[in-house]
Amino acid sequence: MGRLLVELKYVEQRTVDKYRRQAEKSGKQSFALAWVMDQGTEERDRGVTIDIATNHFETARTKFTILDAPGHRDFVPNMIAGASQADFAILVIDANTGAYEKGLKGQTKEHVLLLRSLGVQRLIVAVNKLDMVGWSRERFDEIAEQVGGFLTGLGFQEKSVTFVPISGLSGDNVGRRIEDAAASWYGGTTLIEALEEAVPTSTRALRKPFRMGISEVFRSAQGTATLAGRVDSGTVQVGDSVLVQPSGEGGYVKSIMADTEGREWAVAGQSVTVALTSIDPVHIRVGDILCEARNPIPCADTFTMKAMAFEHVMVMPVDLHRGRLHAPGQVQTILATLDKATGAVVKKKPKVVQPGAVARLVITLAAKVPLEAGQRVVIRSGGETIAAGLLE
Repeated sequence: MGRLLVELKYVEQRTVDKYRRQAEKSGKQSFALAWVMDQGTEERDRGVTIDIATNHFETARTKFTILDAPGHRDFVPNMIAGASQADFAILVIDANTGAYEKGLKGQTKEHVLLLRSLGVQRLIVAVNKLDMVGWSRERFDEIAEQVGGFLTGLGFQEKSVTFVPISGLSGDNVGRRIEDAAASWYGGTTLIEALEEAVPTSTRALRKPFRMGISEVFRSAQGTATLAGRVDSGTVQVGDSVLVQPSGEGGYVKSIMADTEGREWAVAGQSVTVALTSIDPVHIRVGDILCEARNPIPCADTFTMKAMAFEHVMVMPVDLHRGRLHAPGQVQTILATLDKATGAVVKKKPKVVQPGAVARLVITLAAKVPLEAGQRVVIRSGGETIAAGLLE
């Protein structure tokens, strides 16, 4: 992503040179481009993305918002928050001998399962560091075949997955064609062209009530609250009367920023910053939902969900995640296991749901939270993702 922003002139070369000098001092020469996105001290010290970094860029055809989500297993909740806002994903795979095999056994599987569970259907697989193996066509084909089979097995459609060979460090095939003669076998798209082709044309949930998941809260001394997040459904405009759930605090929309420009209104799918007046910011938390005052999102502490199990699921304590919302609770009852294809009941009140099976679960949470039917949620326990699915 750092390379992509440099190629499109969104980051000046002198900034990258500064990062490179800083990285060399700490013995992390190859991390300079990653630091374009990883701004935190701890992220730079550990060499891993911890939180979601957001950035914007545009091409001749459209505007993009990058959500750079962490890959490390310690920060999966942040990865869930990023993936739940995405229209499509770039899965970056290290083509180096041994590195790809290790990655596939590690976090890659959990991340791809989460993407699928959170409704992301379009995937670009960037096969990175292919220059380190001499732009080997055999290596690219081997990875494409194995990862392709793995993705199809998890429910991705073949036509929705694009494989692109790249070198993030040199920029080959990120924004410009590969110049190395060893890659003359490749006649496909660059990464940026693949991104443009992946943009969904579907009409979003514009007719539904306004809902926006809050991912950041900024409080000013003047008493206004500024909230950042993605509009999940509906539309919002300056002057609208809104509520924050679960506190029920009301206010008015003073201004809207999208893609760093002031706007009169915003629609489902846009990542925006909304400034509110006449509201006490002390009651607003990351993970809350901003909604229209006349049709607020309901709050409850018991939900029924149709879930796909990744691990064994039984009556047990769990954490429920939706975007930035994170609530402790427990699986109260397993109502039934269901047929994957038809949704028909296979067995009522089973004691355990096997990995790979679909079940209807009742989840009880420790406190009332803003959730409604049709939303996608993830259930985790003991640091593992155990199930994901739709609220009913």
